[in-house]
Amino acid sequence: MSSTTLEPTLGPIRQTYAGTAEFPPLTQAYTEVSQVVRETGLLARAPWFYSLTGVAIALAFGGVVTGMILLGDNWLQLLMAGALGILFTQVAFLSHEAAHRQILTSGPANDHLARVLGNGIVGLSYSWWTSKHTRHHANPNRVGKDPDIDVDTISFLDVDASSARGLRRLITKRQGWLFFPLLTLEGINLHVLAFRHVFGRGPVKARMLELGLLLARFAIFVVPVFLILPLGMAFAFLGVQLAVFGVYMGASFAPNHKGMPVIAPGAKLDFFSKQVRTSRNVSGGWWATWLMGGLNYQVEHHLFPSMARPHLAKARGIVRDQCAHLNVPYTETTLWRSYGIVIAYLNRVGLAARDPFDCPVTATYRRA
Repeated sequence: MSSTTLEPTLGPIRQTYAGTAEFPPLTQAYTEVSQVVRETGLLARAPWFYSLTGVAIALAFGGVVTGMILLGDNWLQLLMAGALGILFTQVAFLSHEAAHRQILTSGPANDHLARVLGNGIVGLSYSWWTSKHTRHHANPNRVGKDPDIDVDTISFLDVDASSARGLRRLITKRQGWLFFPLLTLEGINLHVLAFRHVFGRGPVKARMLELGLLLARFAIFVVPVFLILPLGMAFAFLGVQLAVFGVYMGASFAPNHKGMPVIAPGAKLDFFSKQVRTSRNVSGGWWATWLMGGLNYQVEHHLFPSMARPHLAKARGIVRDQCAHLNVPYTETTLWRSYGIVIAYLNRVGLAARDPFDCPVTATYRRA
């Protein structure tokens, strides 16, 4: 949708500033765009979309389970494992959307749904994730406040890369190239973090419910795998499932902010600029939306976290028009290009972990 098409919608709001030589203050930007989005009905729920999506995922799970039973002792079971990795990620997208109040009408109902989907099906801790994700949304890419740029094997800041020691230092030096191979372990990491959180000493909302759901999930999923398959094949099955799940999850979330501007701890930005400047959209339309669970519209998702997935594409045109009007950079690129940006950014940060004589720039001057 072009900015020309949307101008009549935004025009009446902007008449307030007619006759002035200046743009409205950026502090007004979010108020403007929110009014348009609300009047356009884009904050309404999309029950039919989520109902059909849930049914489709449930049928896909049924198909995979049927395939596992029919295949029996056969290495083609690894295809079923890969399919499960994809389906668990799709359920994680729904849990993410429920946590943002996108699916059901009431907050408690969304919380219950997100917990059942996250803990009971995917094997994550909803309370751990929502605490971390809420802080990320409040301060994306802000040093010291966004947990998504805290060091965790991978360093996203030069200062963290320079302090790396031992094995982490070896990884950090080539972390861009190692990023996707390391994602094969992210599935295990997320499960470990879930149990560590529910067994931790800190406060956990609905701790026993989360623990019960996690235990039930692993009993229902893991035990049958070892009952149906020989021991070696069962371990291979779980390995493939976890690897696909980890890579799919990481590949869906990484393009959103990695390689975008990092905000200094004391910097002051208005809400609109903060969310738009630190977020990256992925082009592609409907197929990218299905592939990434709506995360391809990251700019719009950060501006309107409770907006249902089907409405994000329409909101994109409104937000782009506002950004063009206020000269605020709006970043959108292809999926493959976004991966290239992430890899280049991580490799650039990783230079801080290299010894002076290992740095390519130093080596160039030394040869000269």
